[in-house]
Amino acid sequence: MTTVSLSSTTPFEGALRDAGLRVTAPRLAVLEVLTSSPHSDTETVIALVRERLGAVSPQAVYNVLAALVEAGLVRRIEPAFSPALYEVRVGDNHHHVVCRRCLVTVDVDCVVGRRPCLTPSDAHGFGVDEAEVTFWGLCPDCQQRKEVKP
Repeated sequence: MTTVSLSSTTPFEGALRDAGLRVTAPRLAVLEVLTSSPHSDTETVIALVRERLGAVSPQAVYNVLAALVEAGLVRRIEPAFSPALYEVRVGDNHHHVVCRRCLVTVDVDCVVGRRPCLTPSDAHGFGVDEAEVTFWGLCPDCQQRKEVKP
């Protein structure tokens, strides 16, 4: 598993510099938010960044997320029926399990542990280097509730 390093005085400074990105308060705040709240959607990230920094525009957060994804410091996942989610666990080809009712998302380690952990029956000439699997079901909390989501 690859996770962004927390070793510098301010979390993530070294990782940002190593990726060729300037160290800014919004970038640091987004990385901190995603460390404490993995699998957050953009609206959640915006709200949590505002709690840390005060006024910050939604566009600034969108731009930071895009830059961090492009730099490989953040992973964007897009489960069906859910907005895009972001996490700092990158580079290990892990998968996810998603609750059909409340959409809570949890990491699932790769079955084999090397990339890709699944091999297609016919790759059609592609050089496959990653597999993305989403498992679906009901989380423990939703299993305890009797009502069914329409």
